[in-house]
Amino acid sequence: MVFTETGLPGAYVIDIEPRADARGLFARSWCQEEFGAQGLETRLVQCSISRSARRHTLRGLHYQIRQPQGKLVRAIVGTILDVAVDLRRDSATFGKAETFLLSEENKHIVWIPIGFGHGFRVVSETAHLTYKTTGFYSPPDERTIAWDDPDLRIDWQLDAPPILSQKDKLGQRLRDAEVFE
Repeated sequence: MVFTETGLPGAYVIDIEPRADARGLFARSWCQEEFGAQGLETRLVQCSISRSARRHTLRGLHYQIRQPQGKLVRAIVGTILDVAVDLRRDSATFGKAETFLLSEENKHIVWIPIGFGHGFRVVSETAHLTYKTTGFYSPPDERTIAWDDPDLRIDWQLDAPPILSQKDKLGQRLRDAEVFE
């Protein structure tokens, strides 16, 4: 696995090293030793999948405040524009966002550490994602920041209105949100 730090300290794009032959390929998408060698949180406790059935589906920006989660995100089918936002008030990059294109073709994985918000937009007709997390899902601790908060200046690369859940339509502006101290 090859780890490339992003412009947000602690967040990484990870490239797998597939072994391919006539049958297909095999690759590791997680290795505790390799993550530990990078100094990254290595206790993953939950694995979830997300299936988006329509292009332009936009999910996020989500995070959990009292039971925070680091997330290892990968698109296993389709293509997404993945977004991480630094929500650590004492960070030099607080309120900064970075985007990553994740697809079944490029096989990139993104490590989003605790203290970040996360969201994505489906670029392809459909997309299936897998998430490995450092904490368990806790609905009472989940928070949502408005995907279109003008202070974040996220370029979602939209060419049509996004398809949003009711929860995502009600996201707060960063300036009003509970963040990580």
